[in-house]
Amino acid sequence: MLSVFRDIYKHRELLLILVNRNIKIRYKNSALGFFWTLLAPCIMIVIYATFLGLMRITLYLPSLVVGVLAWHFFITCLNDSLQAILGNANLVTKTAFPRIILVLSMVLANLVNFLLSMIPLVGYLLIAQVDFGSLYWYPLILLSQVALCFGLSLIISCLNVFFRDTEHLLGVITLAWFFLTPIIYTFSVIPAHFQPLVCLNPMAGIISAYRGAFISRNPMSDMMLFRSFALCWIVLVIGVLAFRKVQARFADEL
Repeated sequence: MLSVFRDIYKHRELLLILVNRNIKIRYKNSALGFFWTLLAPCIMIVIYATFLGLMRITLYLPSLVVGVLAWHFFITCLNDSLQAILGNANLVTKTAFPRIILVLSMVLANLVNFLLSMIPLVGYLLIAQVDFGSLYWYPLILLSQVALCFGLSLIISCLNVFFRDTEHLLGVITLAWFFLTPIIYTFSVIPAHFQPLVCLNPMAGIISAYRGAFISRNPMSDMMLFRSFALCWIVLVIGVLAFRKVQARFADEL
């Protein structure tokens, strides 16, 4: 396990090059460039807010904004992971380097976009005059989400090399996952006897923790948050071990 991260550190210059390439590719020939990072979740927020309004469901708008932005980072990593290996077949088959860097560079490129989206988020929350919560927990929350995104991206990138139906299956799973995660509703509306089960969804804990950090609204107990965060790091370990086990077969499948 540690050898993987030593290899990543040895190839850190290549990692930075790939991160920079991924950022440029995303906005290549795009008139709005980086603003798509903000525009896409903003459109989602407007749609959800309008739908909830029509359904006469009240949800604190800053809470929705925080949840959608966190989810957008997560889902973008999962979708991009489908091509992390397949889209770099020429590098995988012809160049010797740790293949895990391809997935990590994709996650880090999305992380850069997510961090930049925090700037207008904080501006909006200041305008909305929210009561900021425990912002000092933000680094831990962010690291745990990155661990989850990286671990799942490793698993998905491997699956898509060997099973090309993964792309279609992922769309169905993430749609269901969205509605099982307290994004357009709050954790507090979930019946008490279901809450321990919901906390096994790591994104439920991540989004609730973000809300606690930014707008002081986190009804999850410390134990529930601990379970969700622990799952993020467990997924990372599983993802790294699974990737190491099958990466030698990539060249035969591409």
